[in-house]
Amino acid sequence: MSEKKPIINFIISEKSWKTVSPLLENEITLALEKTSHTLKEDFSQKEVSVVLTTDEEVHTFNKTFRHQDKATNVLSFPSDEKAELGDIILAYETVLKEAQELGISTLHHTLHLIIHGFLHLLGYDHEKEHEAEKMESLEIKILQTLNIQNPYEDQ
Repeated sequence: MSEKKPIINFIISEKSWKTVSPLLENEITLALEKTSHTLKEDFSQKEVSVVLTTDEEVHTFNKTFRHQDKATNVLSFPSDEKAELGDIILAYETVLKEAQELGISTLHHTLHLIIHGFLHLLGYDHEKEHEAEKMESLEIKILQTLNIQNPYEDQ
């Protein structure tokens, strides 16, 4: 597989993220590489920031920029800069809790959310049913390349 993934800037402001996987940055890099390959696009000249932080910080971003007064699992903020795709921000406590509730590994849930957030940066959305179906089918296809089960199927 050729190098088509974006340049990834990791910002890990919550040390608990290190407990998800000792090779978390490598796992995320591979997920974005597989995403680029599946989309058949070259993002090698684009940057994306992956911010691994807390519920509190995500809550602040969500309230400030989306006027939603709550934490959420992932936020995506596209960039206006030509060489930047944007930021993907994950909240540790919410991601951990959701993975436990779903009975799946925190790593697999994290990688799914990274892919989900990345697709948002590329303009994919799930507001309308046909958009959601397109986005979810892409996510499932990408996750299969990582040997991760379809997150939209009942376990």
